[in-house]
Amino acid sequence: MQTTTSIVPKKPEQKQKTGWIEKCWQWMGFTHQPTLKLYPGYGHAAHLVMYGHALSFAPLARNKYSTYFLVDLLALIRLFIVKQIAGHKVRLQWENNLFNTTTSSDGFIQLQWHSEEPMNFGWHSMPVELLNTKEAVMATATGSVFIPHSTQFGFISDIDDTFLISHSANFRKRLAVLFTRNARTRKPFEGVVNHYQLLAQAHTKENEPNPFFYVSSSEWNLFDYITEFIQINGLPQGILILSSIKKLSQLLRTGQNIHGSKFARIVRILEAFPKQQFILLGDSSQQDPNIYTNIVELFPERIHAIYIRDIHKKKSRLVQHVLHAMEDKGVPCCFFTHSIEAIAHSKRIGLIK
Repeated sequence: MQTTTSIVPKKPEQKQKTGWIEKCWQWMGFTHQPTLKLYPGYGHAAHLVMYGHALSFAPLARNKYSTYFLVDLLALIRLFIVKQIAGHKVRLQWENNLFNTTTSSDGFIQLQWHSEEPMNFGWHSMPVELLNTKEAVMATATGSVFIPHSTQFGFISDIDDTFLISHSANFRKRLAVLFTRNARTRKPFEGVVNHYQLLAQAHTKENEPNPFFYVSSSEWNLFDYITEFIQINGLPQGILILSSIKKLSQLLRTGQNIHGSKFARIVRILEAFPKQQFILLGDSSQQDPNIYTNIVELFPERIHAIYIRDIHKKKSRLVQHVLHAMEDKGVPCCFFTHSIEAIAHSKRIGLIK
């Protein structure tokens, strides 16, 4: 799941002139060199997609952690100090072909292409280049896409308050945990890692886990943060699909994106894998039950089960009503407080052993 970024150095005379400035930025945890930040993609031979950002100023990856509040706060703030590169060409090399796209107004990159040959299960890498207005290479990076078997289950999971304790329904608590903890000190819900690991191995070979897609209203700024949390806690490796990148002035509104875009992102995943059955996992803090209801209406034969964690008691009765309606349509649903209940349900419907 890691993104790989490499930077093409400037000409010697430029480097000598500005080298000390770049060292100062690096000491503060930033780079002001053109940077390609790529996020792992997904697909199959006929439809491959990968996302990323082109940045002229970006935070460097965090490699030191501490338990000090101020250190964690500054590390979080750094993630929102970015400057995007708009309107530049991005070029991807796949097999013997080149595929191009152009960065959007906020530096966002969406690469879509196809493969002329059948593709094997697993991760596949490819070089990607960022070009300037004169078609010269500004930065390079290595991208990756995951190809599942068409017979496997696919799992689409929310992040905040689905497996990562976030207090999304409480503005003060949400900011407190975000600002005072880091990816290594925040906690998952009890039992959720075990449940997700069992799901990753459901009806598949041990070395060929089911694909997981982590779709969230959190911003792309938090990609490395969430990736670190997933790896540290042993959750299944997967594809993160997050929301529009934000700047520092928007930090207090992190995670509060319009949820309609989340519906669209889930739709794109299901459309990319028309032969697969999907399991949806979310929570009751925001709009997951309603979003998943709309997904079932749009793809009535494609949703194998739905799991909703009950964390917002004021909404419990309403969510139960929504889930009962989906069960009436033939979709097994589990509304649970503890992951042990979700595990028992997965066993009951034959999803896991």
